[in-house]
This record gives sequence, C-alpha cells and structure tokens, in this order.
Amino acid sequence: MAKWTPKHEAPEPLEGPVVATITGGTIVWFALFLVQLPFYGWFDDRGSTWWVWTCLAGGGLGLIGIWYVRRRDAAIKRARAEETGAEPGRTSAAHTDRGPAH
Repeated sequence: MAKWTPKHEAPEPLEGPVVATITGGTIVWFALFLVQLPFYGWFDDRGSTWWVWTCLAGGGLGLIGIWYVRRRDAAIKRARAEETGAEPGRTSAAHTDRGPAH
C-alpha cells in the first residue's frame, strides 16, 4: 500500500476571538459544576460523581487556558506592533540623524 501524501498545501489556521471563546467555555464548565453540585447525592447514589468532578476539572483547565491564550494574544499583538513600528521608526530616525537641511 502506498504511503499517503497530501495533494495540496494545508490551509492557514483560522484566527478568531480565541480569548472570548476560551473564557466562554470556562464559564460554561463552572456553571455546569455549580448546577450539578446540589445533586451530588443523586450522582453519588448512582456511582456517577465523575460528572461533577469532570465539570470542575474543565473549569480549572479553562482557567489555565485563559491565562495561556491571553499571553499568546498579547505576544502576537506585540510582534505585530514591532513589525509595523520598526520600519517607520528606522525611516524617521534616518531623517532626523541627517541634521539640519542645507
């Protein structure tokens, strides 16, 4: 059997409101945890307490995710600012380093 090779280039990754998406998902996980908490005894009687703890773990991992994507978003914005700010900065510095015009 021949090895599978792609026939075309992979598309660029989609960028969207990543911070808002992760924050929304984290809120949903914590809300699910809080909604299930009053029914802990019901879950315990059926041996399904993992449902409650899964929601808590999802919320906790979501907090880590929020921290991560906020730092990533800030780093991307810094890199873009350096790219766009470096070229005009060099040009304007070259004009000011020449001294007075004669």
